[in-house]
Amino acid sequence: MVIDHICFAVRDLTDGIAHWENAFGYRRRTEVVTNSRQRVKVVFLDKLGSLPVKLIEPLDDNLALRKSVERGGGFHHLCFKCDDVDAGITGLRDRGLRVLVPPQPGEAFNDHEIAFLRAKYGLHIELIDTDERAGLL
Repeated sequence: MVIDHICFAVRDLTDGIAHWENAFGYRRRTEVVTNSRQRVKVVFLDKLGSLPVKLIEPLDDNLALRKSVERGGGFHHLCFKCDDVDAGITGLRDRGLRVLVPPQPGEAFNDHEIAFLRAKYGLHIELIDTDERAGLL
């Protein structure tokens, strides 16, 4: 497994994108995608030589994430790319991680399989099996 991206929760994607562009020199890699399964809007940002960033904004009915961004938002999860999400889950579960969201199609990844796990200290981990992003510019 290798790190694919780091995700931050923001109150407003437009403001979040502007912040990452102006403060850190990142640029949008994708258009905004609405992920109806996870109840978020998503955009990916890139900067040459840097870790890709995913920003998520909660949809109105995503109360847990909405509460988080109202308290300032910030770091949400770390994502790892793997060849096989099911095998990745098995290996991480054997190391003490707990499955939060079992494998399902990832709308921001053109329906390639994703899953979410929880590690020690509240760290959320996403697994994906592709580099393909929906809404490529």
